Amino acid sequence: MAKILIPTPLRPYTDKRDAVDASGTTIGELLADLTRQHEGLKAHLYNDQGKLRSFVNVYVNDEDIRYLQKEQTPVKSDDTVSIIPSVAGGAPTAEDVRSVRRQPDLTGDEYKRYSRHLIMPEVGLDGQKKLKAAKVLCIGAGGLGSPVAMYLAAAGVGTLGIVDFDTVDFSNLQRQILHGTPDVGRPKLASAKDRLNALNPNVHVETYETALTSENALQLFEPYDIIVDGTDNFPTRYLVNDACVILGKPNAYGSIFRFEGQASVFATKEGPCYRCLYPEPPPPGLVPSCAEGGVLGVLPGLLGVIQATEAIKLILGAGEPLIGRFLIVDALRMKFRELKLRKDPDCPVCGTHPTVTKLIDYEQFCGIRPAAPEPAIVNTATDITPTELKQRLDRGEQLQIVDVREPHEYQINRIPGSTLIPLGDIPKRYNELDPDAELVMQCKSGKRSAQAAEFLRAQGYKHVLNLTGGILAWIDQVDPSQPKY
Repeated sequence: MAKILIPTPLRPYTDKRDAVDASGTTIGELLADLTRQHEGLKAHLYNDQGKLRSFVNVYVNDEDIRYLQKEQTPVKSDDTVSIIPSVAGGAPTAEDVRSVRRQPDLTGDEYKRYSRHLIMPEVGLDGQKKLKAAKVLCIGAGGLGSPVAMYLAAAGVGTLGIVDFDTVDFSNLQRQILHGTPDVGRPKLASAKDRLNALNPNVHVETYETALTSENALQLFEPYDIIVDGTDNFPTRYLVNDACVILGKPNAYGSIFRFEGQASVFATKEGPCYRCLYPEPPPPGLVPSCAEGGVLGVLPGLLGVIQATEAIKLILGAGEPLIGRFLIVDALRMKFRELKLRKDPDCPVCGTHPTVTKLIDYEQFCGIRPAAPEPAIVNTATDITPTELKQRLDRGEQLQIVDVREPHEYQINRIPGSTLIPLGDIPKRYNELDPDAELVMQCKSGKRSAQAAEFLRAQGYKHVLNLTGGILAWIDQVDPSQPKY
């Protein structure tokens, strides 16, 4: 019997448990027993051919089983087994991460501002000049980008670039500390530039109000020494990784979900890249986003500070950056775990014989197709719009609405008469649903309910519709009296 640690995104399929005891003497036997106990996990861990998915890594203690004996890796009762899904070398010197450029002198005001740095032997005057000469590009001005940009500006990084094309929304203010209530409706870049200039007018802030794409990434990255990845989607994350490897730019990586976060430094000369850890992305919709699953407001601050710290260490050539090390943060228990990462010689981007030598179509790579213009009639055999649902309910048609959100979401708003069965419970409770009834699956935005609808159809349910846009669209189109979140 060994204990398997379950990450937050998979806990809905283990009755919310963060650890499960499983029987077996090898990893394969343990995972087989785990999926027998919790059948809903199987689709997340294994593909249709019965092989472990490439975006799910399994560790015994701090070692990746891919570099041990894979699923035949033996396990003892006192070993710690961790499942690490995508949510989604040595320390380089300053010369490795900075173009050769003249180190600028400090002004009198800067000597005062950075006095606590100047008296540290690890920084000192030379180190502060390196910071002033450095150029760091932040991808995103949101949850992670906010603390990264603020602490790098406060530390005196001379040039900060920020890529973002979003506007400030009320829902951002719980965690995106670059922005305030008066900024709601403003472009995030305008709000960020004002905040950073107020924090440190000595820092030059460059803004790029555009989506990061395969067409512009290399040009945007080229002038910068370090890239900080604050993205929240898999296509952009793989794009950032590949562009960093191609250009030889270190990637200070971070990701967050609910109470958990991950951090590392990828794409250095001798270290692994993101694809060494996760060669392929998960299928669209399988891993929930922060918008779907939520995030503790202070968690981006914690992970963003780690990313900023790694960027500063790279600039200074000091300490031991998170190269070949994968940091996992559990804020709910305030535990930090570190796993070993290895550079994969067969990696298609940073390996010995790379096959990806130029940027590709990352939407296609991640299985996402650009959204087509919405037709005048959205309803199909599998979808129903909120207005169509309301019309059918008003006519007295017998429809069973199944809400697959979590109970705490159901407390915020709901469609009258709906039945709550969280997505993680659907594989265990679908027998509660009448297979002859017409079912309408519903969640916050339509993503989770689409998964539930697909599962039910696979079980033989013939009359399953998905509510497009979820409860948010219902509120916009039918019942604006309910609160949105």
